Amino acid sequence: MKTAILNYGVPEELEAKRIAELKALSYFERLERLMAIIEVSYMFKTAKKIQSKK
Repeated sequence: MKTAILNYGVPEELEAKRIAELKALSYFERLERLMAIIEVSYMFKTAKKIQSKK
């Protein structure tokens, strides 16, 4: 897996890079990414909130 790199630049260029990257993925890789997003979303939805003592 590649190391994470912060991207700085014009938002339109960054969006074009992301779209090109997604188009290069196979159907299965796209599905894996979607499932990961759904899992994280579900974990956030069902997580118990911890109230801070202030």
